[in-house]
Amino acid sequence: MLLKMGLQSCVFIILLVSVCGRENLLSARILSKRLANQEVNIRQEETKILDSVMGPAVYDSRIRPAGINGTDAATFVYVNIFVRSFSKIDDVKMEYSFQITMRQQWNDKRLAYKDRLKGILAERIRYLTLTDASKVWMPDTFFRNEKIGAFHTILTPNLYIRVFPDGDVLYSIRISITCACSMHLALFPLDEQTCTLDVASYGWTKNDLVYVWKEGNPVQLAGNLSLPGGFKLGAFGSQYCDVITATGEYSCLRVDLLFARQLSFFIVTVYVPCSMTVSVSWMSFWLDHKAVPARVALGVTTLLAMSTTQASIQNSLPPVAYTKAIDVWSGVCVFFVFSALLEYALVNYASRSDAQRAAKQKERKEKELELCAFNAEQIEDSSHTHSLDPLLRRIEGAQFIPPASIYPPRLPTNRVSLWMRNFKFAAKKIDVFSRVFFPSVFAIFNCLYWSFYLTREQQNKR
Repeated sequence: MLLKMGLQSCVFIILLVSVCGRENLLSARILSKRLANQEVNIRQEETKILDSVMGPAVYDSRIRPAGINGTDAATFVYVNIFVRSFSKIDDVKMEYSFQITMRQQWNDKRLAYKDRLKGILAERIRYLTLTDASKVWMPDTFFRNEKIGAFHTILTPNLYIRVFPDGDVLYSIRISITCACSMHLALFPLDEQTCTLDVASYGWTKNDLVYVWKEGNPVQLAGNLSLPGGFKLGAFGSQYCDVITATGEYSCLRVDLLFARQLSFFIVTVYVPCSMTVSVSWMSFWLDHKAVPARVALGVTTLLAMSTTQASIQNSLPPVAYTKAIDVWSGVCVFFVFSALLEYALVNYASRSDAQRAAKQKERKEKELELCAFNAEQIEDSSHTHSLDPLLRRIEGAQFIPPASIYPPRLPTNRVSLWMRNFKFAAKKIDVFSRVFFPSVFAIFNCLYWSFYLTREQQNKR
């Protein structure tokens, strides 16, 4: 009996466990089906909300949203710009190209659907996303200094519209634009250029539409941002630039971008090569003045090199009506090279003058020797009566001695004069003087040039 009762208890327990497991499994399946139904219902609810607030009977995208508290005041559009990259900064065309993500946010009470979110919908639906900009009202934003612009449509149009429950609309779009930038290049390449991006409404006046920078960081930059063309981003900022035209007053926002030129690039590519070319032209001062082919070839070659460098610099810059810092540098370097070539022309002329002077001195000495010999013969053959006084007789027969032979010549006390007197010919003196004069003047010019242009303030004339 006890054995049968134990077996019956075991069978009952097994049956009870199996029945409970089936019920738990059945409840889990029912719960998953309910959750799936809820997901489907949320998508359906989003569709219903969009149809209810954006239907043709209740919403007209051509009408501007009402102002604050439903009045006819201006609609406020809050703007935020994210700079993604720079592709070009052109000094010749005075423009720059970059890629941005522009975000605009405004409130349209006609699109509010907060009262339709109840229960789980209020937790799950934070905003509704659209990709068709024609479905809602959009501000007629344009860039005042834009030259060329393009939207990105690979693989799909890079834009989205988010409609929030309280009626706020966020419009984000990715744009590549080329903007005009008025550059003042008087200090080139020691200059800094401030370029702008002006955002304004094309048709809505300030009474209807007002642009406002979004609080926090209205202008943001990518972390790995780098600038082309030897520039670096010195600073950036945001300000307002409302403009008044013949048709009314328009709201405007401005992004300021300070492009600082990297001087190291131009020192390596312009200043050092020019200085080396000028220094090479000075080597002719150490060559013999009789080495005409060597000195002429060296002077002409350095002059052509400087002229080519100056032409390449001018081709990379726009023609402006004022003198740039690089023009002063290249012009002075060309002048020094040309002066070295003229110095040899002067040396050549001085050498020919020295040769002519030496020939005349030789001829004069020969005549003096002939004259002395002739006077000696006359003295010996003279038959005039001599004085009876022996002293007077000695004086009459003595030759005339110039005073310079009695008194020693006065030597100059100045060391420079002593040093210059060591060189007999004027051509050699010119070369020796040029070896000191040219480098000294070029060093003085460098001191004046860098002290003047590095301390001069940038002037951006617009």
